Amino acid sequence: MYVGPPALTVSRALTSWTVDVPVLLIVLVLAGFYLAGVRRVRRGGQPWPGARAVAFLAGGTGALVIATMSFAGVYQRVLFWPRAVQTVLLLLVAPLFLALGRPLSLLIAALPAPGARVAAAVQSRAARVLTFPAVTALVLMIVPFLLYFTPWYAAGLRSDTVRELTYFALMAPGLVFFWTLLRVDPVPKAYPYLVSLWVTGAEVVGDAVLGLAVIADQHLLAGSYYQALARPWGPSLRADQVIGGGALWILGDLVGLPFLAAQLILMIREDEREAAQVDAELDAGAELAPAAPASRLWWQSDPRFTGRFRGPPA
Repeated sequence: MYVGPPALTVSRALTSWTVDVPVLLIVLVLAGFYLAGVRRVRRGGQPWPGARAVAFLAGGTGALVIATMSFAGVYQRVLFWPRAVQTVLLLLVAPLFLALGRPLSLLIAALPAPGARVAAAVQSRAARVLTFPAVTALVLMIVPFLLYFTPWYAAGLRSDTVRELTYFALMAPGLVFFWTLLRVDPVPKAYPYLVSLWVTGAEVVGDAVLGLAVIADQHLLAGSYYQALARPWGPSLRADQVIGGGALWILGDLVGLPFLAAQLILMIREDEREAAQVDAELDAGAELAPAAPASRLWWQSDPRFTGRFRGPPA
């Protein structure tokens, strides 16, 4: 006999909530430390924009609460597709907004001594290796594949401990991914935005591949669990999995495509800044360079540019 929440309707999707005690404690700790850091920084006379706090608290921890305690948390053991929505929120949405809150910068500004040690760790060789763009993107794409196409997924349905660890396993690669690509906090190495653009594009493709793989899989994921559950309402088990695969694909792209556009805009702005800097250096060189013979242009006498502007061979 079925034992679980009632049929999911639009009304219940908006009003169904549960309490996940471990997640709630983590959210309260994160919010408390962040607010304490903002207060300390502002008391020290340094500004801390409210938009950063809103991103961290409302966007980041808010997405974590919605993923685990809204209808997605209530129905995650009953329907496949709410679990898929939860995966996107934990893997992409919550980490993105947490990174936008610039927690490392806040820590360094609020607690200079511990912050200095954190900054040193960020610049370590190990951090550079672990945050190499190809590594972070690969981990971000592999983790959800492992979740859905190994016994891990079914184990999370049956075990509260595995479920809570799964939350962390999904958020960790997303945090590292967005931290290193956004570059709003200190990073081990600031790679060109062109690299970030390609990496983000690969992640968007990875979301689509994951969703299509779930849709195309003819075997029910955790089929024995869902069949034993005997849910008497809602879509069939196969239709439920197809809807979930579509959610992984579409929602993943809804997050990834705007981020991809943002990376493109940042790359264009970086090129504009570099072009302006070169123009300023050229103008300064023109003003400081001694008068040159009429047959030679000023930059042909500047040692910084002579290698770039060689005349035709005699």
